[in-house]
Amino acid sequence: MKLKVEAAAVPNLPWEDRPKGSADVVWRYSKNPVIPRNLIPKSNSIFNSAVIPYQGGFVGVFRIDDTRRVMDLYFGRSQDGINWNIEHDPIQFKCDDPEIAKFVYRYDPRLCWLDDRYYVTWCNGYHGPTIGVGYTHDFKTFHQMENAYLPFNRNGVLFPRKVHGKYLMFSRPSDNGHTPFGDIYLSESPDMTHWGCHRWVMGTGSWCYTKVGAGPIPIETSEGWLLLFHGTLTSCNGYVYSMGAVLLDLEQPWKVKYRGAPYLLSPQTLYECVGDVPNVVFPCAAIVDGATNRMAIYYGAADTVVGLAFAHVDELVQWVKDNALPSS
Repeated sequence: MKLKVEAAAVPNLPWEDRPKGSADVVWRYSKNPVIPRNLIPKSNSIFNSAVIPYQGGFVGVFRIDDTRRVMDLYFGRSQDGINWNIEHDPIQFKCDDPEIAKFVYRYDPRLCWLDDRYYVTWCNGYHGPTIGVGYTHDFKTFHQMENAYLPFNRNGVLFPRKVHGKYLMFSRPSDNGHTPFGDIYLSESPDMTHWGCHRWVMGTGSWCYTKVGAGPIPIETSEGWLLLFHGTLTSCNGYVYSMGAVLLDLEQPWKVKYRGAPYLLSPQTLYECVGDVPNVVFPCAAIVDGATNRMAIYYGAADTVVGLAFAHVDELVQWVKDNALPSS
């Protein structure tokens, strides 16, 4: 049976065919990094950013650490998903309560079309890291809502639709530092403000025995929710972040159906291995063209630049099933 993927057509999806002779299920864009660290004058680095189709082109919310090393979110546009114009000033969120606007940092955003608006989630510094939530209808005015959880938490990733009438979000409870631990949890909400019914989804594994966290917005397929995630091991030279994939049950998404045992992409190129934080592949966005099931994956590389990779959803789902851990 042909795999069904719930995704709109994106005829101008960034794309490059798999290199001749390669059998990789995920392959890199030959002109990476797609976004350099210094695309705007005051940026020290641009990485771990969210991209989504919009009005025939693409928009993004970008993590930029500026030359003061202040971490904040910036808005950008592109016609082709490759050449970007990023605004030089951070997004100014409108808040009904001034208390919500208090923050120390904003980083690692995700973008999700849900109901009638585009939601932004990010790691928000409010007496420690927690999950900030905001939305926009037009990418001109951004509104900030209540933080989703108490500190300490990271990697807030929404589902693109309600399940059994509830909003769903992944997160990874953490500490106030660089967190040498972490599992993925799923929480639900009736209103995008009050979050509860927390469920454990998955923990660490062989190549990611230190911590794991959700990556891009999960992709709905007839085989289950396809989730790309980042996983971390601790080497003698520090953390190494790679990308993996898992299939979750459609109706009970905290239940793992298949978990790919190998990683999909690990830091092996110069721009992934050398930068402000060496040895990092950190996926934050995945765009699927529903007409072809092609996928473009945006990922942070070495906490310095943005890389682009490609895959076919059909192949990726089959790869997860064929390479699943025995317990999956």
